[in-house]
Amino acid sequence: MTLIKLTSFQELDQLLQERNSLILLKNSITCPISHEALKEYNKFATEQEESVYYLNVQEERAFSNEVAEKFAIKHESPQVLLFKNKNVIWHTSHWNITYKNLKENTNT
Repeated sequence: MTLIKLTSFQELDQLLQERNSLILLKNSITCPISHEALKEYNKFATEQEESVYYLNVQEERAFSNEVAEKFAIKHESPQVLLFKNKNVIWHTSHWNITYKNLKENTNT
């Protein structure tokens, strides 16, 4: 399916109101680990029936911080968050963001 860039907490909040589950990648454009995580996330995204989402932490620092604060999840980058029923039920970061790990833990 499609990989969609989010630019505000309002966009995320609206999606959480509309959808039962959602996957979000917080990604850095300058970090080599983030680059590898994005490749794994893209591979995962192509097999999904629903769109998956990402945000760029350099461009959307306030948004990224708001996600960490509102859901009481320590900010990391790269970081994947799985939301179900408006709550984060699983998250991982850095080298743990692999196609295999995403497939095994998201079940969307």
